[in-house]
Amino acid sequence: MKNTFYITTPIYYVNDVPHIGHAYTTVAADFVARYHRLAGEPVFFLTGTDEHGQKVARAAEEKGVAPQEWCDQMIPQWTEVWNRLLISYDDFIRTTEDRHVRPVQQLVQKLFDNGDIYLGHYEGPYCVACETFYQPSEVENGLCPIHERPVEMVKEENYFFKLSSYQDRLLKLYEENPDFVRPEMRLNEVLSFVKGGLEDLSISRTSFSWGIPIPWDPKHVMYVWIDALQNYITAVGHGSDEDRFNSLWPADFHFIGKDILRHHAVIWPAVLMAAGIDLPKTVFAHGYLTVGGKKMSKTNLTGISPHHLLDTFGPDGYRYHFLREGVFGQDGSFSWEAMVARFNADLANDLGNLVSRTLALVARSFDGLVPEPAEVTSEEETLRTVASKARDELDRGVRSLDFASALTAVMEFVGETNHYIDRAAPWNLAKDEASRPRLATVLYSALEAVRHLSILINPAMPNASEKIRTQLGLPSGIGALDDELRWGVLSAGTRTERGEGVFPRIEVE
Repeated sequence: MKNTFYITTPIYYVNDVPHIGHAYTTVAADFVARYHRLAGEPVFFLTGTDEHGQKVARAAEEKGVAPQEWCDQMIPQWTEVWNRLLISYDDFIRTTEDRHVRPVQQLVQKLFDNGDIYLGHYEGPYCVACETFYQPSEVENGLCPIHERPVEMVKEENYFFKLSSYQDRLLKLYEENPDFVRPEMRLNEVLSFVKGGLEDLSISRTSFSWGIPIPWDPKHVMYVWIDALQNYITAVGHGSDEDRFNSLWPADFHFIGKDILRHHAVIWPAVLMAAGIDLPKTVFAHGYLTVGGKKMSKTNLTGISPHHLLDTFGPDGYRYHFLREGVFGQDGSFSWEAMVARFNADLANDLGNLVSRTLALVARSFDGLVPEPAEVTSEEETLRTVASKARDELDRGVRSLDFASALTAVMEFVGETNHYIDRAAPWNLAKDEASRPRLATVLYSALEAVRHLSILINPAMPNASEKIRTQLGLPSGIGALDDELRWGVLSAGTRTERGEGVFPRIEVE
């Protein structure tokens, strides 16, 4: 019986190194996974690499190495980026692994035995860049509608999956479960495509050999998308550990880019229906990340390496920017200037300054020890209300995938805490011994707000969260959320330590 929140990224082609478009999806999935863990839920977070197909074979050929050798060389370049970005995946699946290959062959054999696959001939346009068969009507001026690169005309003997016979079942799925495809605009795209009529899908290739062999006819290799999509079930035990599979599947979310929506929202559920396997709960297709109006793409040579940004902004600044900027689900544009402005305004000036000034005031007035609060006023009650609202909005935002508003609420809490300190003016209270009880209450409340913030920012900025907690004298790790987010947990007498600034301002020449 399923008992775990299961979230996936797409698996990424290893024909080249990762760019910030890949990281956009992966950071978003990690944010959701980390929040669900923080909320005390069992989580399984999967990512990985798609290593078969014509595109990968050609990349290897251009480098003069065998495809498997090429894949093996590329994997560290992907895992290094995910490590730098603090991606907390539970498993990294490679489609060349035996644990994937064998179950994939078993499932396809089942479809063949059930009469869902037949031998035929394919003739038409094919884009190697996205490994997709297109209808002639979808190709304008001989260019792929996604990559704007010339398609190739393919003519070969293939096995076909009877996709057309699942048209009515798919339409019923979308009607009865509109959350299967989100956001709504993507559901409408899928509905329009399926209502236009589905053709049977070529699921094998004979013009090259880099792929999983069709088990009953090894001169054919599997179409890469039939192979790749199954990573979501093979990684969690389908075909190898059915008890584990039943505890994890179906996935709660597949996070993907909108360019692979058709594969996930049409082909994938039809294959699962044919195999008698439960469907994932939601396919969420976000928009493109654009640079200068162009989709972020290795093919279009507009890919920016995450390393270039990480060297300046660090993992927390990087993660915060892409989660906070724009609306997850819609297209978004990237610029260096906007990233610097967001970092300096939100993280350096607001959050970083709040932590620094609070700890400095405690060091000056109480020798770095958390003071014992005295009587509270409406000012402290207001701060507690804002803290509670931030927690509720973070929860709502993450669960509804409205990341920008979730983090906006957290930053509003930062702003309110800064305003609270400004209104209370502890630097003036410190001048009068009679005001010392009030000073203790103000600084305790500011510290407690910072402690709450160290928890609320954790899914987005885990390193900064840990650094703040260390400066507050708190132990590593965060306990049960309901317990941790009670007001007044910080113990008087705890030794704080004002260390280096959490978010040093970025100066642009």
